[in-house]
Amino acid sequence: MVDQRPSPSPLRDFATWEPLLRVLRADREKRDADEAGASGRSAGSVRVAGRIREHGWSLDLRRPRPAPDRAMQLEDVQEEHDAAERVQGALADAGIDDVSFAAEIHRTGHVVLRLFEAGPAVEAGVGNPHPGALLLVDDAVPEPWRRLPDPVPGAAPAPSADPEALARSLRERLPDAIGATEEEIAAAETRLGFALPAELKALYRVTRARWEDHGDDYEAADREADAVGCEPLDLDSLYVADASYRHSAWGIAATEAVDTPPDAAVQGLVGSPGWIVFGVDGGGDPLAVDLTPGPRGHTGQVILLSHGDNTGAELIADSLTDLVLGRTAEEAEPATRKARRPPAVARVNIGDLQSVEAAAHPDLEVLSIGVWDGAPLSLAPVLGLTRLRTLTAYPGTLADPLEIAGLTGLEFLELGPEDWRVLLDADAVPRSLSAAEIIAHGTWDPLPYVTLANEILALRDRPQIVQTVLEGELPAN
Repeated sequence: MVDQRPSPSPLRDFATWEPLLRVLRADREKRDADEAGASGRSAGSVRVAGRIREHGWSLDLRRPRPAPDRAMQLEDVQEEHDAAERVQGALADAGIDDVSFAAEIHRTGHVVLRLFEAGPAVEAGVGNPHPGALLLVDDAVPEPWRRLPDPVPGAAPAPSADPEALARSLRERLPDAIGATEEEIAAAETRLGFALPAELKALYRVTRARWEDHGDDYEAADREADAVGCEPLDLDSLYVADASYRHSAWGIAATEAVDTPPDAAVQGLVGSPGWIVFGVDGGGDPLAVDLTPGPRGHTGQVILLSHGDNTGAELIADSLTDLVLGRTAEEAEPATRKARRPPAVARVNIGDLQSVEAAAHPDLEVLSIGVWDGAPLSLAPVLGLTRLRTLTAYPGTLADPLEIAGLTGLEFLELGPEDWRVLLDADAVPRSLSAAEIIAHGTWDPLPYVTLANEILALRDRPQIVQTVLEGELPAN
């Protein structure tokens, strides 16, 4: 682990952390006393841990219960809130987004505080102070984020697409709207790098959708949204929803798969260079004109990109004309299809598939082994599957972790500490990995996970998690 000496930064000043450590010590001592009960057992040192982020924090802390029929109020956790905000201020001064910490507080009041700064090769963990995904290759993204649209020979606009009818309807509903000039449309095309489709040009020739054009008429924007069928963006705000639009942590993104059935209207992509976002719905989800439709779709159809999904989109209208005229698409993506799992993804656990054999097939890309109450599982049935790129295995579920060495196409691997230890000691960590993650559960102490993470990072000469050790004294409560 890379250690560094404390710097003059307030973040590395023990006084900055003292109020938070007092809160955590008091809570931990009370919890230890409750657990000891009437046995008279006296705890020695106490250990506390957590993570402080720019906009929040996660602490190993048992908060007080509010009074009956009363929601939690700020004053109920005022001391915690003030202490955490003090550290957040130091984070801002240091220009750091988040920091994890672990402290041992001795009965004498002496404290050893360890700060962990992840650096560019480590994603932040979620809900605890442990490291997130370890990025073993610069700028690598999971396979679904690299997937481009499949060509669809014969794809064409829907018969309903009619730029003139679209413009005529909008002019009738928005007689006072200010349309974009040809120069403004050309500037947008230059910025985007391609020509806008005819229906989109027709829309902006009627209204350029700028807030300032409404003047003091505060209801004009609502009338415009009603006329178009969504809240339109102005020309300067048009953007392409390619894969970079949908950012996701490696540990989540690597378990996704692109799935486009032969009867799909929309390709099940993360993003596409042909998805031109031109508006948002009432919930803030983007609407796009789709120039790369699925096998049963139409060029220029309108799709909704839900913030709750990492792949695919929902067909809203067969054309922008249909959207403006209020003709929504028929249910082209039944709920059963939207909810189904792509065949490339398999989960083995007590509530799903009951064996690795049941998951194995040539198109398997993602194998997730979850909570399991049977005998540890062998990976033999999936050895040799050339498309398998992601393996996640809950601790204790693998009969022989060294079988992982036979999965030569893995780009992401998530295991518990014991399984990682087996691979590291045998020099059997797959060379193909772009990212890795350690499953952390059962303890808040990040130190052993940070140590293991740095050992994995060192295999690829990646930047290490930096540890700063501070020492100080806490007055007795």
